[in-house]
Amino acid sequence: MNWRNILIPVGLLVLLGAAYQNYKWMGVLAVSGGILMWLMLHFTRLMTIMKRAAQRPLGYVASAVMLNAKLKPNVPLVHVVAMTRSLGLRQSNALEQPEVFVWRDNTDSTVTCEFVHGRLKTWTLHRPSAEVDPALAPANPQP
Repeated sequence: MNWRNILIPVGLLVLLGAAYQNYKWMGVLAVSGGILMWLMLHFTRLMTIMKRAAQRPLGYVASAVMLNAKLKPNVPLVHVVAMTRSLGLRQSNALEQPEVFVWRDNTDSTVTCEFVHGRLKTWTLHRPSAEVDPALAPANPQP
């Protein structure tokens, strides 16, 4: 159970109640204005992240290795999208937990991330192997 979904609204109601008890309706108006400003800031940030992500290909990241280095457990999906500036390519079915997304770079390195309830739990970096093409190998190798 995600306690944030319960504690934040309860905390805001307690704050509104304390404002009413101390300053009556002027306090409620002031606290309501602050709550509205907080909500608008979060909405604006989310829209900015989505606007940037819409301008890049789905599941693309500049460097999968750098993304792998920056990831931390329990980071929200929105923060990962902000880091990559791209929506991940969904590998799992819709509404299925865990949600699996993949980001790929130009070298075909991929980062596969698993999100449980919108939070990053595990991720893996896959780099393509450096196999030598026999047609490009030298004919007489030097001893």
